[in-house]
Amino acid sequence: MKKLLTLLVLGLTLSLGAHAADPAADCAAKSAEKKLAGAAKKSFEKKCVADAGGGASPACEKSAADKKLAGAAKTAHIKKCMADASPAAAAKPAEAAKPASAAKK
Repeated sequence: MKKLLTLLVLGLTLSLGAHAADPAADCAAKSAEKKLAGAAKKSFEKKCVADAGGGASPACEKSAADKKLAGAAKTAHIKKCMADASPAAAAKPAEAAKPASAAKK
C-alpha cells in the first residue's frame, strides 16, 4: 500500500511539473477561461508567455547592457542573441561553411 501511495504521489508531481513547464498551454487555458478571441487572445497569450519566463536569457540581457543598447536596438540585439543561442541555430552550419570566394560569384 505504501508503494502504491508513493507512486501515486510521484505521478501526480511529475504531471504537475510537466504542466508548469509549458507556459504556452497554461496561457492558452487562461485566455479560454477569459473567453478571449482574435487579436485580444493573441496579445494576451503573447504577454502571458513572456511574463511566464519566456523572456531573454541573462547573458543576452547583460550583453545588451554592456553595449548600452535601448529601445528597438536592444530588442533586436536580444532577439538575435537568443536565436544564436538556440539549438536550431546550431543546426545550420552548411551556410556558414561556404567559402568566401563562392559568395562573390
